[in-house]
Amino acid sequence: MDVAREAPAGLLETFANPRPGRGYEIVHTAHEFTSLCPITGQPDFATLSVRYTPAARCVELKSLKLYLHAYRSRGVFYEALVNQVLDDLVAALDPLRLEVRGEFRVRGGISSVVVARHPEPPAAPRGAS
Repeated sequence: MDVAREAPAGLLETFANPRPGRGYEIVHTAHEFTSLCPITGQPDFATLSVRYTPAARCVELKSLKLYLHAYRSRGVFYEALVNQVLDDLVAALDPLRLEVRGEFRVRGGISSVVVARHPEPPAAPRGAS
């Protein structure tokens, strides 16, 4: 199977939550996540964390690993990447809560952290500090 060419979302597999009804939390951390800068083609390195409270389904780890590895040859901005991973995992799992956090290494003197959550927290009223 050529992971780099397959649609990443299709790689995600799930299994039945062994303790449905219990609000426990699962955290998976990929310390060696890589993707490509869509402008320069240079590699971007990050620690990517997935934190969720499962409902009926949990993500199978090998499939999560293959899914994340599929980004190694994809040019994608940090913001789009974190939000796509969130969307794909929400579609596969339909969790009670899910957060994806990308901590991207320094490039050009700047490091970046992008966090996306499901469900989205309520928006603050405009003008509120």
